[in-house]
Order: sequence, then structure tokens, then C-alpha cells
Amino acid sequence: MSSHHIVRDDQEPALIIANGAACSEELLGQLLEWSPFVVVLDSAIERVFELDIKVDVLLGDFDRGFDPQYYLEKQYPLEIVHTPTQDKTDLEKAFDYLIEKGHKAVNVVWATGKRADHTITNITNIVRYRDFLKIVILDDHSKIFLLPKHFQKWYTKDSIISLIPIGEVTGIHSDNLYYPLENDTLTIGFRTGSSNHAREDGLVTINHENGDLLLIESLD
Repeated sequence: MSSHHIVRDDQEPALIIANGAACSEELLGQLLEWSPFVVVLDSAIERVFELDIKVDVLLGDFDRGFDPQYYLEKQYPLEIVHTPTQDKTDLEKAFDYLIEKGHKAVNVVWATGKRADHTITNITNIVRYRDFLKIVILDDHSKIFLLPKHFQKWYTKDSIISLIPIGEVTGIHSDNLYYPLENDTLTIGFRTGSSNHAREDGLVTINHENGDLLLIESLD
């Protein structure tokens, strides 16, 4: 797989490669085309090097007999960021790093699958970064992101759209969804908006008044 391209636009999202289940090389290649800056988390680095991907930053707590010189010899230049504290996950530490460096948006792959606890934590923890970083988590089946209070996007008819609340979300209104929401409340564990879909080709509008609402676009 070819290395990522030279930066073309300061607003292009960075790319974080976590250490969950791998996505297809096709999806990874598409993201690398638009990602000028690539961060790899901890022990995923060997899997990434096997794909011949140019990496900018290797970040993690490195608690498995880590030898930085070994990785510097395999790829240079490479910034190694050691984050030994255990109060945050490596993915959260990567978000913090990108925010500190001035990034505004990031795509994340290999953050789902394998362990359920990691998947749930990775998805729900994007909420705490709502005011600092636009985060999109992708795999071969889904695209996941946090909705702003007012959201509008064009979808083809029958595109699967799931609305998942983190806690309770109130005052939800929608337009052009097959199962419309009109001043509705969704609560995790009790009522969610899973497996809705676009009623017709065109703009789908979703507004909510309070709470944190994830949108999941299912790709199959």
C-alpha cells in the first residue's frame, strides 16, 4: 500500500489507526488519500508497517518491552510519543495529542471489533471531545460520528441511519426518515433510533435540543 500524500489542505482530517479489527485495504487507502497526518497506536505499528504505510507518529504507553530504536530504524522520520499514564485510553491520548497540535478533525480506523469493551469505549468516548475535534470512526460496515444540534445531509433512499443516544437525548426532530421523530426522547438502554432509513432521495434533517446523539451510517 502506498504511503499517504503530502498535505494539501490544513483542514484535511488526520488519521488514527488503532489496534482493533482491521478494515479493508480499499477503505484504508481511501482515507490515506485524504489524510496528511497519520498516528498509529502502540502495538498496531507492526501490522501497519506490514502494509507499507508512512507513519508520522507512534503513540502509546509501550508496556510490552518497547524498543524505540527498532522502530526508528524501520521508518524515519517517526515521532514517538510515550504516554505512560493509565487514566486515559491510547485513543483518547491520541485525540489529546492532535488537539494540542491544532488539528480540527480526525478519522479513526481499527477502533472496532475484537474486544467489545474497547469498541464501546472508543465509540462513546468521542463525546467528551465534541468542542475540540470532529471525530469520525469508520470500519467496513459503519461510519460513526457525533451529531451537532442541527444536522442535514443528502442520502439516497433506504440509506440505513441509526441514532444512538449517549445517556438521554431530548427534543429530537427529523425530516425524511422512514420512522419520523417529532419532539422525541431517546435513552440508551431503553429506546434508541436503530435501523431507521431515508424515506426518499434527498436531504435528511435531524435536530435535537439536549444531550449527545451519535449517528451511525450502516454500509451494508
